Amino acid sequence: MKQFGLIGASGYIAPRHLKAIKETGNVLLCALDPYDGVGIMDSYFPDADFFTEFERFDRHIDKLRRNGNGLDFLSICSPNYLHDSHIRFGLRSGANVICEKPLVLNPWNIESLEAIEKESGKRVYNILQLRLHPSIITLREKVQGVLQKEPNKVFDVDLTYITSRGKWYFVSWKGDITKSGGVATNIGVHFFDMLAWIFGEVKESVVHYLNAQSASGILELKHARVRWFLSVDVKTLPKAALEQNKRTFRLISLNGESLEFSEGFTDLHTGSYKDILNGGGFGLQEAKASIDIVYTIRNAEIVGLKGDYHPFCKGL
Repeated sequence: MKQFGLIGASGYIAPRHLKAIKETGNVLLCALDPYDGVGIMDSYFPDADFFTEFERFDRHIDKLRRNGNGLDFLSICSPNYLHDSHIRFGLRSGANVICEKPLVLNPWNIESLEAIEKESGKRVYNILQLRLHPSIITLREKVQGVLQKEPNKVFDVDLTYITSRGKWYFVSWKGDITKSGGVATNIGVHFFDMLAWIFGEVKESVVHYLNAQSASGILELKHARVRWFLSVDVKTLPKAALEQNKRTFRLISLNGESLEFSEGFTDLHTGSYKDILNGGGFGLQEAKASIDIVYTIRNAEIVGLKGDYHPFCKGL
């Protein structure tokens, strides 16, 4: 049984981590969040110590470590811009770290974390759950099979992901690009990780459209030319999704053949934890490609709606 701590207990994604810790047969010793509405903990670890102030959480973890009862893992579900600092804290506290996406906001943060990882002897793992999605694994195997026969093949790919959000989103830290990294980072980083994992390294990135709600562009990878569209605007949902009262739409099209993978998307955290605990997991180097991609998008010159842009841009 491994001992866990958790930062960000009241966040949207925290219940998936609590469930994963529980379902893998481990225990949560303590949790931190400045907001104290964390009744969800009663469903998983009612005996866990809870703190609303980082200083007291820090002191508690230090006492555990000095008494020979330190954390094995620290799970991080805090806002994106705090990940780097919280990962450093976990490593320096003698714990391995499991962090939500995006691991960090800037590529150079990864290099610094690699140095601290070596100093501490502990590991940093990123939740890149799409790599464990059965449909995505099948797609990767299909692509690898084609590339064995045609090693220079370049696929035509369309990626569309819409997850509509209310007005609260733009008032929260998620609506602040300096804290979330913007829409392409906040909702898109694991999709870009998935694309690079399947189709290889980036050759070129073009951004056609980018604002607080939506982003779109073309990503040239070694084995794919990807037209991508990401949005939190409900108005961008296709008519069929709206008629079914769905607020989320995910679709990958490969050479005109559609792969819809909206199902099974929320049940992959336990699998991610099992993989890490069994000696697998995705570390700093695995996370680097997607961080590079979203950083480039965030700082790109917007070329406008010209050329071969994603068809969903027509409604913007």
